[in-house]
Amino acid sequence: MAGRSAGWILKAPGDIDRIEACFAGAAFAPHRHDTYAVGVTLSGVQSFDYRGATRRSLPGQLVILHPDETHDGRAGDDNAFRYRTAYIAPSLIQNILGGRPLPFVPGGVSSDPRLCSAVWALLEDIDRPLMALEGQDALLQVANALQLISGGTGAMKAPNRQAATRARDYIETRVMESISLDDLERAAHHDRWQLSRDFRALFGTSPYRYLMLRRLDEARRMMLAGQAAAGVAVACGFCDQSHFNRVFKSAFGLTPRAWLRAVAGAHDRSISTARSRAN
Repeated sequence: MAGRSAGWILKAPGDIDRIEACFAGAAFAPHRHDTYAVGVTLSGVQSFDYRGATRRSLPGQLVILHPDETHDGRAGDDNAFRYRTAYIAPSLIQNILGGRPLPFVPGGVSSDPRLCSAVWALLEDIDRPLMALEGQDALLQVANALQLISGGTGAMKAPNRQAATRARDYIETRVMESISLDDLERAAHHDRWQLSRDFRALFGTSPYRYLMLRRLDEARRMMLAGQAAAGVAVACGFCDQSHFNRVFKSAFGLTPRAWLRAVAGAHDRSISTARSRAN
């Protein structure tokens, strides 16, 4: 985005309606839409009138606008403001939450870390389309976080172990394939959103994260066998090298290159130590 002046909207690729935008001065007249708008302020001060008061969102803070609520938008100071937003149909939120009433977050601005983490997972990679399971997992986390911070209990049924196990087995036999929650629903014979909650309760992670970790297992084996990281990223189903690096580092705390150097170095040192002891 470097070098662009204010006054632009960039639509992200993929099925989920996501944008990045930058404006100075008065950006939007009062309007309303029939979706949730869930976003993060990246720079500047995002100011808007919402539910009878003026709100201000600073860098790192979230803006949560509820369906059919009138709001406007403008810079809160003399500088431009830049932000990212996802527009989510309320019917989808309700489906994820099993028909519970739509969550309401008062004030329109939040710094809640649970919601920040969920929203950033949805908006971080704005330049590429999210994989099916990745996007569905991010939407689930946003819906659950909205429910929690709006006062919902987040109570859930006892997890269905058989269904979750069927979903896990399906993933493990199709690690390099494109998988969605629709696929897992058919394989497990269990509602997709409840299945995702059950999977996390029983295996400690989401179906998407489980799939990524299995791909990373294969990626590490391939790199240790001498294959270049760029080729490994493609072979293991990652969108590009940048995506592979980010997922790898989030799992192991090191980039693929740094991890490979560390593993190879430790192996060489262990051989040298064993030889010196033998002598």
